[in-house]
Amino acid sequence: MFDPAPITDLAGTRVLFVMAAEAEYGAALRQRFVPLMTGIGPIEAALAMGMVLSRCACEGELPDLIVSLGSAGSARLEQAGIYQASSVSWRDMDASALGFEKGVTPLLGQPATLSLPLRIPGIPTATLSTGADVVSGAAYDAIPEDMVDMESFAVLRACQRFGLKLIALRGISDGVEELSQIDDWTRYLHVVDEKLAAAVDAMRDALSSGALRL
Repeated sequence: MFDPAPITDLAGTRVLFVMAAEAEYGAALRQRFVPLMTGIGPIEAALAMGMVLSRCACEGELPDLIVSLGSAGSARLEQAGIYQASSVSWRDMDASALGFEKGVTPLLGQPATLSLPLRIPGIPTATLSTGADVVSGAAYDAIPEDMVDMESFAVLRACQRFGLKLIALRGISDGVEELSQIDDWTRYLHVVDEKLAAAVDAMRDALSSGALRL
């Protein structure tokens, strides 16, 4: 059973920050919010989000905004750079044998790629692919999106179910070199932590000034 959603007041906006792993929740982010920690992968993210948001809805305490943040891999973006997702897709879904476009969930009535229209001024955008696999090396060649993670599509689907808006912030932790051990992922997480904290501050300022409107 999950604890009550740890809602953060950010410039008068009730924000639920969502992360996957403690390793991504460094000293800088710890000074700014307490996240809902879902666990790693789309199934864990969907389970946690569904349970917590259902509880919030029953109590009349849904947040104003969901912010999914953490690390991502990319073979083409700046390593340790911070990006906000302009769209997200689910690379695991493939019902093409039934005539559906790859990435389209059958009978859901949605496209393979879902847009994320909210923008924090000053933070570059990139497209995001969610899946249950850790992408490394040549596997990037088969993925058209700029960066990869394991949770954001599931978080977005939960947001859609409850009528909530989502911002997805990702710091590039790996991708240029082939992964061979967990240290290849965690090596730059302390840098990503500091840069994500700065992005959260930029989001707070944009909400306060009205440059970011929900």
